[in-house]
Parts: sequence; structure tokens; C-alpha cells
Amino acid sequence: MKKIVRSLLAVTLTSTLIFVSCQRSGGSAASGSATASSAPVKITVEIFDRGTDGGKTDPINNKWTQWIHDKLLQDENIDATFVAVPRWTETDALVNLFAAGTPPDVCYTYSTDNIQTWADMGGIYNVQPYINTTLKDLNKFLGPDKAIPGKQMIERNVDMQTGEIYSIPSKRMNVARTIMWIRKDWLDKLGLPIPATTEEYYNTLVAFRDSAAALGVSRVVPFITDGDRLDWGPGVIMDSFIDVNISDKERWINSVAERNFLIPGYKEGVRYLNKMYNDGLIDPNFPLYKSGSDVSPVVKSGVVGSWAGDWDTIYREPDGTLSGLKLNVPDADIIPVDCITDANGVTTKTIYDEAGLFYFIPLSCRNPDAAMRYLNWLSKYENYHFVQTGPEGITHTIDSDGIIKLDPAATADTTWIMNSSQNIDYTMPMNGLFLETQDASVRALAAGYSYSADIIQRAYNIALANGRPAVVVKPTSPLTVAGPLSQTLVEKAKVVYTQLIICPPAQFDTLWTSLINDWLASGAQAVVDERRAKYPD
Repeated sequence: MKKIVRSLLAVTLTSTLIFVSCQRSGGSAASGSATASSAPVKITVEIFDRGTDGGKTDPINNKWTQWIHDKLLQDENIDATFVAVPRWTETDALVNLFAAGTPPDVCYTYSTDNIQTWADMGGIYNVQPYINTTLKDLNKFLGPDKAIPGKQMIERNVDMQTGEIYSIPSKRMNVARTIMWIRKDWLDKLGLPIPATTEEYYNTLVAFRDSAAALGVSRVVPFITDGDRLDWGPGVIMDSFIDVNISDKERWINSVAERNFLIPGYKEGVRYLNKMYNDGLIDPNFPLYKSGSDVSPVVKSGVVGSWAGDWDTIYREPDGTLSGLKLNVPDADIIPVDCITDANGVTTKTIYDEAGLFYFIPLSCRNPDAAMRYLNWLSKYENYHFVQTGPEGITHTIDSDGIIKLDPAATADTTWIMNSSQNIDYTMPMNGLFLETQDASVRALAAGYSYSADIIQRAYNIALANGRPAVVVKPTSPLTVAGPLSQTLVEKAKVVYTQLIICPPAQFDTLWTSLINDWLASGAQAVVDERRAKYPD
């Protein structure tokens, strides 16, 4: 069956290459845009659908998509239609679209494993021949890869054997990731200092647990998390237990489906959450919470003392975790704390690699040349700058110091509301606000919230302090094992985390052995074996 699929894909690839060759012989790629008299070239573009709650607009039909459509048509004679893909199930949605043979012409995803699987099947277009021609502006924007000296970021996913490139990374301006939050007003009511170590943090949660009356609440939830991504928020705690002396090689080899179960020391981090749970410090309902959207209402109700998550999550509007809490508890205050320490007493935390999500062109795209020109067009400052900032006076203002202040909710005209921060869903080449300089970008980032720039800057600095980005390795040949197993391993990881956190402490070690052995047998061992074999010693 695989041979039949590969043969069909090969025939499609040949036809596509002939089609592109014919296009290029007409001069469209060389000139960068089609002639004014020719009919527009049609493409489809993936856009994340984050729902319309909180005043969000239809992700594929709004002022932003209309502006992109019209200017792209004017500049490149390309007629773009946008296709909505659910943000929180984007991997499953793309898998289904590929299975049906109908993915958008320009796709993006955070799942590199799936990209590799589709590439191995011959289902993605190789853009390597065009990085210095059709994609020259994109190549210039992405620039050098800080994680791999001597390489351009556009080459991040190059096949070391063939030189082919099937996906391109989005460049992050802001690599801050997760942070710990705590109720400052509760600390003040109990006369407690801001915790500075893991032990002090634990003792603070115990004090919260035992002080409902003093805090003026009917019940206390010392720490809350959702049960879907226990590696994310609580990962701030669990990651701190990783062996501080482990090599980058072993860290990379033993990272499976972005879960750290197999990395030395991590087991003790999970055990620590088990202790927290059994000491009554974690909301017992956490397995029922499927996302931050389920957690936020509990926080807003005023009973939660602490949690961990995205570095800016409480300041985001219109979701309004902090503002929603203040509606119910006017004197409430939440602050970020940098208190989770490793074996050396350092508040080491995970930060993002500069490469974010990855975008690519499926082989089913009938106009790959136009798809590449669209990506290149997006990387030009005049285009992405407007998409990120919008019309002055409606989505942003400029203060006396020349700092751009974004209004994501577009309170002056809500038809211009940004469904995602800095409209990152529409700017594939980048994630975050890119201005002329990094300093200007950071200052504008801090100014783009409904709170003091100093408050935002403090959270930002804490999230970056002692940050460790993911280890980036170029294997000797593409990794192929994880792709088909990734979703299974991610789903199993949810069960592993939940059962290990809620089990009686006396059963932890036995249950750990059983669950991790099952995880290994479900494909994690095969992933580790391949990574070890392909590590470029």
C-alpha cells in the first residue's frame, strides 16, 4: 500500500514540477509578480480558528483577511482564500485534511513529527531551490540561525543527506515561555514574604490551604492546573528537578514527544507534584479541566492562590484573567514569582527556541510558485508591519517617545480586533511583534497590554531569567519514527501524569515503572533508539 501511495505522490510531484516549470518559463517567478493583464493565481492559506468568544471575529473573514487579500492581489496578482483550522486540535485537523487530499496550499503547524511523516510520503514541496530567489526576502528576514552556527534559519529543517527543505520555521521575537503566578494580596493578608525558593513556595501553599477564614474565602485552592498539558504549567516545577549535570546530548535523545519522563531527575519532579496533591495543595478537580479556559473561571472566582502558565496569560484581554478576578475581588492582586529552584539553587526555566511553528506547502498545491511568493510577500516589512499593528488610532497609537502601543481589542473599532497577539495567526514568518530594532519590539510588546509597561516588563524578565532553550540538533538523517507515534504518546502522557500525581505516595514507584514501561513499549523506546542512532557525534 505504501508503494502505491508513494507512486501516486511521485506522479503528482512530477506534474507539479512541470506546472511550476511552465509558470517560471512565463517569467512570473523571476519578476516576483504576475503581469497585470493575467488572471489572478488562486491559493488557499491555513488560519487558526480560536473561536469567537470574547469578541473575536471570524478568523477567515474580517478586516485583516480582507486587507491581506486586497494588497496581495494588488502586489502579486495572487487571490488568497483562507481556510480555518481549529487551534487546539490543529494536528488532528491537518492529519484529516491530508488524508482527504485537501490541505490548504500554505499550511502551518507546531508538529514537526507530522511534517516529517508527510515529507517521507512525498507529500510536501521542496523549497530549497528557491531560498535565494523566490524566497529571498523571507531568507533575509529570518537571518542566521542562532542555535546552529553557520546556518541560515530558513535552513533549520534541511535534510542533511539530500539538502532538501520541506518546512520553514517562524521566527520568534519573544522567547519567554511560562511563569509562576501567586496572589500577592493573600501574601500580604498572612504576612508572608514573596517566596524565593521551591521550599518557601511549598510552605506558602500550605499556609494558603490552612487560612481560608483569614483570607475571607469559603474554600482555598492553593494551586490549580488543567489536566491536558501537565507538562506545561506544572512543568515549571517538574523541569527544575532534571539533573543539572545532564549533557545536551542525553537531554535531546531522551526527550520524546516533548515530554521529559525519560530525562534523569524528572521522575522526582513528578513525585513532587504527587506530594503536593496528597497534601491537599492541588485542585482535586484538575483532571476535569481540559484547558486554560476551564481553569480561568476558577481563578476569577477568587479561591485560587497560585498557578503556572504562559508568561503573560493574566494580562491578556479580552480574556481578562486578572481583570475578571478584580471584578469579583476588587483588592485582589496577582504577581509573577521566580522561586522554583534547581539543585544548584538557580531558578532555571525552559524558554522557547527562536524557531516557533513551521509552515510548508503540500504537494497538492496547484500553484506552489504563488504559495512561495505569498510567504515571501509576508516577510516584507511594509506588509507584516501593518498586519501586526493595523491602522493608527484604531489598533495602535504612538506615544511621545515613539513607542507603539497596541490595542488588540480594537476598542475604537472592534471590527479590527486581533484574534491572536500581534495577529501571529496571519504572519507565518514571525511570532511576535517585529519593529526596526529588538529594543523597540520589546518596548512595544510591554506597551501592548492594558496594564503598566513596568508590570509587563517585570513578568517578561522573570520568564527569561536563567532561561534554557530547547536543545537543537541536526540528526544525521531525518527522524521518521516519532511522526506516526506522536499523537499516541501525547495522549498516553496525559494518563501517565494524571495517575502518577493522584496515586498514594506509597504506590508511586511501582506505578511509575508500570506506566513508563507501557509508554516505552507504545513507541517511546523506538523514538529514543532512533535519536541515539542519528545523533551527529
